[in-house]
Amino acid sequence: MVIYNAAFWGIAFFLIGVFLASLKLSFFIIVGISVFLAILFLFLYFSNSKTKLSFLWLAGLSMVIILGSFYYFWQDNYQIKNINIVFNQKIEFKGAVIDYPQRGDFQKFTIQLQSPYSGRILVKLKSYPNFNYGDLIYFQGTIERPFSESYASYLAKDGVFGTSDFPKTEFLAENQASKIKSSLLKLKERVVANFQKVLGPQKAAFLGGIVLGERGEFSKEFKEKMNKSGTSHLVALSGYNITIVAYGIGIFLGWFFRRKTAFWFSVIGITAFVLMTGAEASSVRAAIMGIIILLAQKIGKVHSIRNTIAIAGLIMVLINPKVLRFDLGFQLSFAALLGIVYLAPAVQKFFKMKEENGFLNWRENLLITTSAQIAVMPLLLINSGGFSPTSIVANILILETIPLIMFFGFLLGATGFLFLPLAIILGWFINFILSYNLKIIDIFAGFPWLAIEMGIFGAIIYYLTMAAFIFYNNRKTPIKNKI
Repeated sequence: MVIYNAAFWGIAFFLIGVFLASLKLSFFIIVGISVFLAILFLFLYFSNSKTKLSFLWLAGLSMVIILGSFYYFWQDNYQIKNINIVFNQKIEFKGAVIDYPQRGDFQKFTIQLQSPYSGRILVKLKSYPNFNYGDLIYFQGTIERPFSESYASYLAKDGVFGTSDFPKTEFLAENQASKIKSSLLKLKERVVANFQKVLGPQKAAFLGGIVLGERGEFSKEFKEKMNKSGTSHLVALSGYNITIVAYGIGIFLGWFFRRKTAFWFSVIGITAFVLMTGAEASSVRAAIMGIIILLAQKIGKVHSIRNTIAIAGLIMVLINPKVLRFDLGFQLSFAALLGIVYLAPAVQKFFKMKEENGFLNWRENLLITTSAQIAVMPLLLINSGGFSPTSIVANILILETIPLIMFFGFLLGATGFLFLPLAIILGWFINFILSYNLKIIDIFAGFPWLAIEMGIFGAIIYYLTMAAFIFYNNRKTPIKNKI
């Protein structure tokens, strides 16, 4: 087995180990599963002298499952040991805001507790006075444990182990967290403010969501319309958005710098953009993959998309093992990507679709959107209990306008600092595109929502069927890095 295949399967088995540990299986059961797989691969190797040597490699690599589970248990224990929180008692405590506050009818943010306590809690407060990233606050109130096990797991993925609703507060100091991130978040707020100067409230909020992933100004009705139309992902920064940003940065820097210098500035630019937009799982995954691909191009090595996906997942899991099971954004991001990379070619081959993209790239958008939706459907059904059958059409009608919206959105945000009349002129143009998109969302939000339930077992059957479909339709097609 060549090194890139060994690396891929090693990462895959490590991630399996992490996932099994997240199910709270006994460490000895996980060891038993690993040993069983090793014996199975050894049997396949010895059962036929002509069998590929790959099975012998897989037998050894399957033991990496144990390493993955051990890493999860170690990180979990380390995290718990560093927590000192008094629950269900009225106490005084202070802490710094370490994420971008979610605003609306109330504000919600994560606090890093300070001595004599330690750990992170989620605080909910009235909408006024506003607190910002880096603010140090004095609190008087009660810290409670999450109300359910599922909610506790959801919060634990971010290192949060308690909640406090509407405690008394007093502002103590500002800039008590990363100054770089604080500056980036302030820049984000000023860009959103520029949108609000030249666009109506709903359009400014929608533009902020597409360009910067900012959803704090969304009304409850608009959020529901996006959910019903299947277009919520448009304001969750994904690989598509990051690709547009990376491409734009690369072209711009290419005018002023040599390729080597432009590469490092591109990496810095992508990283800064991800931090500014909240570092959600989908954007982090896309940024890591984008940087890996840029690096491969820089050193002249041919990159494998399969290994790039695996490495991106490994890096994120090493940073936080809990995202693999408890972060829906992480799961949706990778499922959609795998659907685009592997399912789309199989669908294209099965239906004998033409290679041409068609008018306004409708054929390519249809293929990509359909494949991504099919790949994420079980996850959506498990977590939301339904889906919009017309969402594919809605996304096809909107997707082609996203690069234009992002380009003119960035341009509008920048000119708002320099020359407001020019920003107003740009606002007239982008207003037309946003009106079109909002109309599509309104129309498709009126179509029926199918309520369908699916459990873990059903999802496993679904994905095995999808894998068989991909394998069958690509069996005659040479696949790079195939074992």
